[in-house]
Amino acid sequence: MMGRTGLGFSSQLKGDLTGLSFKFQKTRDIAYGAIVAINSDDNNVDYGLGGKMYKLIFDEPHLNFFASGLLAALRTNDESGFQVDGTMGSEFHIPGIESIGFSFEFGFSINRLNSSTNIETVGYNFLSAAVHFYL
Repeated sequence: MMGRTGLGFSSQLKGDLTGLSFKFQKTRDIAYGAIVAINSDDNNVDYGLGGKMYKLIFDEPHLNFFASGLLAALRTNDESGFQVDGTMGSEFHIPGIESIGFSFEFGFSINRLNSSTNIETVGYNFLSAAVHFYL
């Protein structure tokens, strides 16, 4: 997977924002990612922009376990905020279809949005954590 770039989607950002997700496998152990989300209508523009770092813990054929950190800036309902996640998870590939990676993650999130600061446990299934198509 080293040197590969993935493009997909993620629903990890707070405020019901689904965004485009990018992932670049820099080395065998380290990957970098980004999430960009926007939702606009006549009255409002909501957005999120985040960076993510992945550290490989354990590697198996078609499956890897990682720790990750997410730092994101958010704006919804005319209020700005942030999100900081610390998670562990896995990305798996179906044998024969190694170009698609499905992820799930679990851990903690500290976020401030709409004048409220929350500390919460999180669990992201493979449809909300990320699905990436690797080039």
